[in-house]
Amino acid sequence: MQANPEATPTSAASIPATPRSRRLSQALGWTRASYYLMSGFLLILFLLGYVWWPLAEEYLATIPWDGPWWRYMDWLLLGNFLVMSLLIMARADLRKDVKIVFVGFCGGLVIEGWGTQTSIWTYYTLERPPLWIIPAWPIASLSIDRLVRLLDERTPRRTPRLWQVAYWAVFGAFFALMLLFVAPTFDKSLTLMALLLVAFLILTPTDHRLALLTFAAGTGLGYFLERWGTTRQCWMYYTQQTPPLFAVLAHGMAAVAFWRSVRLLEMVLSQIKNHLFTHHLARRNES
Repeated sequence: MQANPEATPTSAASIPATPRSRRLSQALGWTRASYYLMSGFLLILFLLGYVWWPLAEEYLATIPWDGPWWRYMDWLLLGNFLVMSLLIMARADLRKDVKIVFVGFCGGLVIEGWGTQTSIWTYYTLERPPLWIIPAWPIASLSIDRLVRLLDERTPRRTPRLWQVAYWAVFGAFFALMLLFVAPTFDKSLTLMALLLVAFLILTPTDHRLALLTFAAGTGLGYFLERWGTTRQCWMYYTQQTPPLFAVLAHGMAAVAFWRSVRLLEMVLSQIKNHLFTHHLARRNES
């Protein structure tokens, strides 16, 4: 039986009105907001390529376009972009996604600033941090949000005690690993602040299950991003590993921090909205 297009919220005005395109958009979870996000993603890529064209030109010059160019293409990079593009388009909701993007930009700038200023990792351009890497954080944050939704639908909600035990085991082990990895920078105030923030987030769980799912999603995506960056020497850690285990797991911890920050932002915005609404009603009653 063919689906009723008027009863389908996932249909987009920009898609040709054919049954096949509707079924495809429904299967992938695309909405009208999906195309807005993808347009913004492509615009960012264009601006990055335009502003930092010498970097792009340097990379393109390594590809023999008149020969077997496919052997020199960075398929891991293209694969990462393809997967994240499909993920950010799935079940897009601009009202929530704009908050994720905002937190991703701010959080990415803070994390990159900490890592490069303390020389825990270094970019090949020696920028501390390079601005062209910051947009990757909100894109990754949107991708992780989609992965968490997928995991949330496919993992049991029962046995909360088991989730609690797993939470303290996983995050306790991560914090111990973090202490070992950043030990050479204990004399840096930025590192001490990072340790305090991570400790605070771990010791104040709001949802053990969702925290673990977010950590898993961030770690999974982080492995491929770190694998690409370190093996291509786009950035390198002081340990020279490609990549170090901590760097992969740190993406999971960053995802948890961003998730908690989005929740806090939503709570603050809700309070502001309620305050403004109450103030508006009071003024109307006075008049």
